[in-house]
Amino acid sequence: MATEETERVTEGREVLTLREVKDEFLRSLRAADYSSHTLRAYRSDVGQFVAFLEDMGRRRLTDVTPEDVRLFLGHLADERPVGEARPCGRRSLLRKLSVIRRYFSFAVEGGTAPASPALGIRSPRLPKHLPRVLTQEQVAQLLSVGEDDSLLGRRDSAMFELIYSSGLRSKELLEANLNDLDLERCEIRVMGKARKVRVVPVGAPAAAALRRYLLEVRPQLVIRRSGTDCGRLFLSKNGLPLSASDLRRRMRLAVLASAAPADASPHTLRHSFATHLLEGGADLRSIQELLGHSSLSTTQVYTHVSATHLRETYRKAHPRA
Repeated sequence: MATEETERVTEGREVLTLREVKDEFLRSLRAADYSSHTLRAYRSDVGQFVAFLEDMGRRRLTDVTPEDVRLFLGHLADERPVGEARPCGRRSLLRKLSVIRRYFSFAVEGGTAPASPALGIRSPRLPKHLPRVLTQEQVAQLLSVGEDDSLLGRRDSAMFELIYSSGLRSKELLEANLNDLDLERCEIRVMGKARKVRVVPVGAPAAAALRRYLLEVRPQLVIRRSGTDCGRLFLSKNGLPLSASDLRRRMRLAVLASAAPADASPHTLRHSFATHLLEGGADLRSIQELLGHSSLSTTQVYTHVSATHLRETYRKAHPRA
């Protein structure tokens, strides 16, 4: 039965179904220019939640209780949901709960719900895993592997040098355009998460590898696409924008040919960039700006990595360690 508060909220307005609110919510995300990857994730998570509620007989937001949200999260954690390979881990549960909260917040702000039933739901605690970091020697060897004289080898060298030199995310590297790079000033303009723009420096070895790539390699890749230039900085062997799977595959080949850990990835180079800066004396706030982190707490994980490195150095070097 509708409460007095619910009646006040919905008075004079048609009460929307869960599915109708979901559609409005997704339209608002598209209008806000979210990436296609983010939109797919939100569509999947909200769709899964709405389908679960409908199976329980819920049709409108005003039917949903905090207990329904808890049951949904418990279902995800204990069983294999439709479309999922296994029960959800804590990181996936945290993401889905975040999406559910945004869905209800959208409804409350739009006047279609009196309050969010997800407000009092506690987030699952995540285990703290320190990021994988390469030593400076491992980075040097990995980057030297990409220096073979083949067309794609010279491209890979420029890519890996740039990731380590400037701390780019894979997505930032792949979406960088040719006109984002300024080799005269040795810097690159980066579109980060939430479409936040930052300008980061490009080191001398990376700049040299990029000049070589732009002069000797990229024009040949453009020709392979009938001379049509898509404008992206890094191109595939067919002159198309390089994909995430292309980047992972090329990184994997470089890792196999080096002494780097087998699970090293492009993001490992980004982690190594931050850790080596900290070990070299850079302050956390500057590293935060370079990485494009919105919160300093995200950057602080590198202090733990650096402390681990210092303890290991102490253990090996001190005569009475």
